[in-house]
Amino acid sequence: MLIDFVGLGSMGLGMAVSLVKAGHEVRGYDPDAARVEMLCAQGGASFGADSAKADAIVSAVLNADQTRAVLFGDQGNAARLRPGGVIISCATVAPAFAREMEAQAADAGYLYLDAPISGGAIKAAAGQLSIMAAGTPEAFAAADPALDAMAETVHRLGDHAGPGSAMKAVNQLLAGVHIAAMGEALAFGASQGLDPARVVDVVSVSAGTSWMFENRAPHVVEGDYAPRSKIDIWLKDLGIVTDIAQSAGLPLPISSNALAQYRAASAAGLGDEDDAAIAKYFARAGGVTLPGDT
Repeated sequence: MLIDFVGLGSMGLGMAVSLVKAGHEVRGYDPDAARVEMLCAQGGASFGADSAKADAIVSAVLNADQTRAVLFGDQGNAARLRPGGVIISCATVAPAFAREMEAQAADAGYLYLDAPISGGAIKAAAGQLSIMAAGTPEAFAAADPALDAMAETVHRLGDHAGPGSAMKAVNQLLAGVHIAAMGEALAFGASQGLDPARVVDVVSVSAGTSWMFENRAPHVVEGDYAPRSKIDIWLKDLGIVTDIAQSAGLPLPISSNALAQYRAASAAGLGDEDDAAIAKYFARAGGVTLPGDT
């Protein structure tokens, strides 16, 4: 397939390279030219002046506003598709927005797959993501070769856009709460004189563990807050979760409280740090010092 890939961030670049490794012709775009150069070094290409129409566009941008802009807004990349080509949209967005994009794509003569992703940068680079997908059978058929290259598991959740994004919201609810709980637990342990490294060792083989604990807690132990996923991402993702729940009339007290903590951490200047830095926010509030925080 000839695939245009928009958004070569920490996960997008790995996804694009996985497509190249699977034998697809991939043209990439990112505002950071260095990311495009990294794709080119792996056998991809930039958008450049090539006018050939793509079979698929993969959009791996941050949010709904960026998705709209890169597909149908100022950038208008959907026009790079051949008639009947498929848009694979991977951003975390509200289900209603996914349905809106599906309708707009159909009006323009394109297929649309609601396909948010999970797994992190390492799995993205290995072509082992979990993709929560929803769309018409025709959209799945058109997207399948690309999905096979990028994902270890493709969850087929519905015949029209919406359920993929709804499932991603469920996942993000849990992930955001688990990261916040990780940070609170490490701060609590440190307040009791426990070495954070030993807390990680013990909890990782005990009932209180989670994937997020095992993934993020080592960042705290190492004092490494270089952003893989930022604190501010959770303002968006848990914001989507709580907005959806409010529309459904469902209270989410735990998620809402976690969102409030991320907002407070962002306001305290931690928004651009790795989301493991939520531990620093809790620790500072109690006068506790964690590794790498002076």
